[in-house]
Amino acid sequence: MSYVQVISFAVIALLLVISPGPNGLLIAKTVPASGKKAGMASVFGFIVAFYLHGMLSVLGVSVLLTNSAEAFMLFKVLGALYLAWIGIKSLRGVFTSAPQLDGKVVKSKRNSLSKSFLDGFLTNALNPKVSMFYLAAFPQFIPVGEHALWYALLLISIHALLNLVWFSSLVMLLARLGTMAKQGVFSKCLKVLTGCVFLGFGIKLLTLERG
Repeated sequence: MSYVQVISFAVIALLLVISPGPNGLLIAKTVPASGKKAGMASVFGFIVAFYLHGMLSVLGVSVLLTNSAEAFMLFKVLGALYLAWIGIKSLRGVFTSAPQLDGKVVKSKRNSLSKSFLDGFLTNALNPKVSMFYLAAFPQFIPVGEHALWYALLLISIHALLNLVWFSSLVMLLARLGTMAKQGVFSKCLKVLTGCVFLGFGIKLLTLERG
């Protein structure tokens, strides 16, 4: 594998990371509501999902998504339903409040971190667009040979590192704006916006066709 191939993959992966999508929206929803640590938990959920998709691509399992219309449809519907569910929860949060008791604060924080990680993981694991990236673009940069697995891990790690740098920066920025984000009117507007956009992403995902 040449440096040119590595740089080319890094550029493509960077464009995928910084392009507007559910990941950035999930961070924008999570940090104001649950804090910086929860936001970083979501980021690590993204990364684990990348490794899952990468390994499935290396093993050839992801080929099912392009060779089987039924598998692709099931995967697409599950992803769309999950994004829609996040959107509905965000909209529901505008009309409900969940005060915490002092004795349950630590447990709630732990639950928040676990939930944020799971949200980040599922948002990417159930996203056919991420799977298509690892099925269509990813294998083209892996040379055939006995070291193919190590090259694959290198490329996945580059994607993960770019993701970590970009979204951790976004987490830090949103954490600095946390005071304003916690204000009642702003918080409700943010929940409405993220809820509607997540629903939009879910509907758009249903129209996604196999490449």
